[in-house]
Amino acid sequence: MEKINQNQQDAEKQAAALAAVKYVKDGDVVGLGTGSTTTFAIKALGELVKDGLKITAAASSVATEKLAKSLGIEILDLGSLSKIDISIDGADEFTESLDLIKGGGGALFREKIIASLSKNAIVITDASKKVKKLGAFTVPVEVIPLAYQYVFDQITLLGGQGKLRVKENKTFITDNGNLIIDADFGLIDDPAKLSSSLNQINGVLAHGLFINITSKVIMSEGMEIIVFE
Repeated sequence: MEKINQNQQDAEKQAAALAAVKYVKDGDVVGLGTGSTTTFAIKALGELVKDGLKITAAASSVATEKLAKSLGIEILDLGSLSKIDISIDGADEFTESLDLIKGGGGALFREKIIASLSKNAIVITDASKKVKKLGAFTVPVEVIPLAYQYVFDQITLLGGQGKLRVKENKTFITDNGNLIIDADFGLIDDPAKLSSSLNQINGVLAHGLFINITSKVIMSEGMEIIVFE
């Protein structure tokens, strides 16, 4: 049963990805997110490029850049861009008001830069990511290593319980050379207020609350496409 459910979830992710790719036009600069759902979109774009679509792209992670290049998608230096036409990325949670938690894959900083630069920031998900209130998923906080303990203490003062991210029995290091604290604030009543508070902590490079950044969320539920904007 679990395998069937996983297959269904993957089918929903792919359906949302294909719906998002339809918004990409010839000549666009495309921001490419990171994660399992976005992988479907990148592969679909690779097929379109093979068929003659002309785009350039900015990648939110080393893994995304490697995948895109392998599919013939030209990658630009993110730091050189002043705008992106359209971006496609996933989310760990979202609400109908388009507030998100992102960063489960650890690429939240570059993902936030790409979304902020995008004229049309599209998020693609399956139905499992839609929530009434953010917070069941912890809020990832990317931290400069020398400020780790200070940031950890500040998260505690904000009412959160922080935990250093570990992967495969090793401290997780982001593509930017930093640490991630996964902060549990419980269900979040005021995501914008918490976002502002986290932004003010010295040593925080970025956090996973995406507020007033997303243009639309494309969700697939039972293969039906639902757009929130």
